[in-house]
Amino acid sequence: MQKQRIGFIGMGLMGVPMSTRLLQAGFAVTVWNRNPDKTIHLQTSGANAVSSIAELMASSDIIMTCVTDTAAVEAVVFGDAGVAAHGRQGQVLVDFSSIDPDATREMAARLKAQCGMEWVDSPVSGGVAGAENGTLAIMAGGDETLIDELRPVLAPLSQRVTRMGDVGAGQVTKICNQMLVSCNVLVMAEVMALAEKSGVNAAAIPAALKGGFADSIPLQLTGPRMAERDFDPVKWHVKTLLKDLDMANHLAKTMKSAIPMAGLGAEIMRLHASQGNSDKDPCTLVTMYTEKKG
Repeated sequence: MQKQRIGFIGMGLMGVPMSTRLLQAGFAVTVWNRNPDKTIHLQTSGANAVSSIAELMASSDIIMTCVTDTAAVEAVVFGDAGVAAHGRQGQVLVDFSSIDPDATREMAARLKAQCGMEWVDSPVSGGVAGAENGTLAIMAGGDETLIDELRPVLAPLSQRVTRMGDVGAGQVTKICNQMLVSCNVLVMAEVMALAEKSGVNAAAIPAALKGGFADSIPLQLTGPRMAERDFDPVKWHVKTLLKDLDMANHLAKTMKSAIPMAGLGAEIMRLHASQGNSDKDPCTLVTMYTEKKG
């Protein structure tokens, strides 16, 4: 596949570094965001910032979206003057967002019927650090040939692209990923608090466990921040993990599959979010067990 023109919608924590990586790889990138101020940095890096999705569609072959949730994806794709209103056959939508699998399948069919565009769900794992370093893990759902054609475009963003099945399979895989990540971070907060109260230097735990069975990327990235109460800048959001855990519980109910640990995890995450932490980094979970109230 020759170098395609890319349109990127969603300049959040992930969208900005991902767009930057594509620019550095030599792709022509057009960007749009509801808040245009978030596109300023990318303009200085060579991106073409536009004021409407219609402009983005006119100058793009591959449209990439990375927005907050299912409703946000539906709004940018099917809202007034959205992707579907200006799409054409031959264009592809690659959705990096983490959203509902059933809604993904429905929207993919709707987009195809309305304007002939193909849909590949490509949620990612690796966080902001992975986006900045181009080491994201991409779990894709869609036509196998189409995904293979997209690999050169996805290469600057990822260490690996794995086709998981037809459209929607990528989103199911991301839900499984988030169950593991969320439960990991939740128990990590308990571990750090217990270590501190037992007189152990919690800051040394990530290094002590590195390479062992208890090690993980979240432990190495988030554990030290929990120990040091280093909550800024926000690298990811409590509300994002809660959204994904709620999707996990919905999927499990639909599939009649029990997920008791993720179910409890969702309620603990909801409690933390309800105490003013929704937009904060998950490393703040440690305060549930360590900081005095009031």
